[in-house]
Amino acid sequence: MPAPLASPPRPDPTDLLIVGGGINGCGIARDAAGRGLTVTLAEMGDLASATSSASTKLFHGGLRYLEYFEVRLVREALIERETLLRAMPHISWPMRFVLPLDTRMRFDASTPASKLLTSVLPWMKGRRPAWMIRLGLFLYDSLGGRKILPATRTLDLATDPAGQPLKDSFQRAYEYSDCWIEDARLVALNARDAAERGAEILVRTRVIGAARGPDVWTVTLRDQQTGEVFTRRARMLVNAAGPWAGEVIGETLHETSSDRVRLVRGSHIVTRKLFDHDRCYFFQGQDGRIVFAIPYETDFTLIGTTDAEHADPDTPPVCTETERDYLLAFVNRYFRQDVTVEDIVWTYSGVRPLHDEGEGSATAASRDYVVKLDRAGAPLLNIFGGKITTYRRLAESALEKIAEVRKGLPGRWTAGVPLPGGDFPVDGVEDLIARLKAAHPFLTDRWAHRLVRAYGTQAADLLDGARSPEDLGRDFGATLTEAEVRWLMDREFAREAADVVWRRSKLGLRLSRDQIAGLDAWMTERRLEDMPAAAE
Repeated sequence: MPAPLASPPRPDPTDLLIVGGGINGCGIARDAAGRGLTVTLAEMGDLASATSSASTKLFHGGLRYLEYFEVRLVREALIERETLLRAMPHISWPMRFVLPLDTRMRFDASTPASKLLTSVLPWMKGRRPAWMIRLGLFLYDSLGGRKILPATRTLDLATDPAGQPLKDSFQRAYEYSDCWIEDARLVALNARDAAERGAEILVRTRVIGAARGPDVWTVTLRDQQTGEVFTRRARMLVNAAGPWAGEVIGETLHETSSDRVRLVRGSHIVTRKLFDHDRCYFFQGQDGRIVFAIPYETDFTLIGTTDAEHADPDTPPVCTETERDYLLAFVNRYFRQDVTVEDIVWTYSGVRPLHDEGEGSATAASRDYVVKLDRAGAPLLNIFGGKITTYRRLAESALEKIAEVRKGLPGRWTAGVPLPGGDFPVDGVEDLIARLKAAHPFLTDRWAHRLVRAYGTQAADLLDGARSPEDLGRDFGATLTEAEVRWLMDREFAREAADVVWRRSKLGLRLSRDQIAGLDAWMTERRLEDMPAAAE
């Protein structure tokens, strides 16, 4: 197995200190490190421990955003889908979405598209006619210069397998393309790539204060596990704290800003497997909202999401009973067999930090991003909003702002450059699995598939030299071995069991509480063993 990531010599001051280890912070860290800037990133919890691990797991343009006429945002996201697919074919892949047609479905009455249709065709009374959905899908196919993904087609649900789980009243559907993404792994791999390019990644390290000078920030940090307080100096501070961005500006940095963060909670439920095919459903509601039902982790179905106001970033988001019941009622208007509370195996919820532009409803709030540079002293770059599909473009926008004060910065470079393990063709997963099994015959199909989907070409490095499961050390259950946990601790910044079983993977769906507790105890012991070596 390759050696753990080595800590690079730390410059003083560093060029950038980034607050926040979600996708925006890690994406900016990777881009900046790749352009030769020295970078320190501080995350108060684990990487992707908040919003970036609680998405609906999609790289998508946002079909419904066309109803708000956010054409630029949709176009940028659609172009990004294929750029990102090529860079990370292990953790992202194409999916087909089935959109059943129902004349009872309505627009959200507040959308510009709904208002326009009502003014032109008042007798439609807010309905989404099939011709308008097809027009939207034509734009969706066309805006992004699609090359890899197949186009929209019409389905006869009476004969297509996608119709079998649905009620007989649904006769026709459109099928279009979007993409799946392993969201938390995306964050970890961006952080790892940034570290390999020289960035310092500090997890469970909270920024507790900062003094702004004319040219340099002096930032005070606290290690959340040891209690150690220390400082870093930086020429620029980047606030990518997501839901806490406003709190960082006002309470940590004691700066002022007219920008506000709007917190919108999105909740999901995970159920037993509800259908046998590998396509997803895009369900329209009578309230104008949409909900996805997606094949998940082989044996489950992911259903989401909701849009609810969330008052305080420090209040952990949870899927409420109201949200749970809303999602169940929503999908039960479509599925032939009712989905019940007893079918739910897990729920999760995240808070989207949207730039507050005064929209009426949470659903209507823009998912676009805003990047603002404050030059009243040592520069401060504040990041608001964004969506996971456009994280790389957001990072490029951030670097454009940084280039205003850091002259001579190299240009864009990340488009198409693979993340760790992603250096193989988009259609090469099955070949990679076959080669991994040939080299390690003890692997089951499911085990090999999981490793390739997590680590891509580097799955071979993780297993290097292993001729039997015993060669991989302790078995924690569900094919998770000591060798893999060591890899995640040494190279992907995992510190606790939850980091491994809920963010670097979703093996928490398959492990018992006792197994997870055993893993946590082992990781704690190893971390304590490594502390003297790290201190030397």
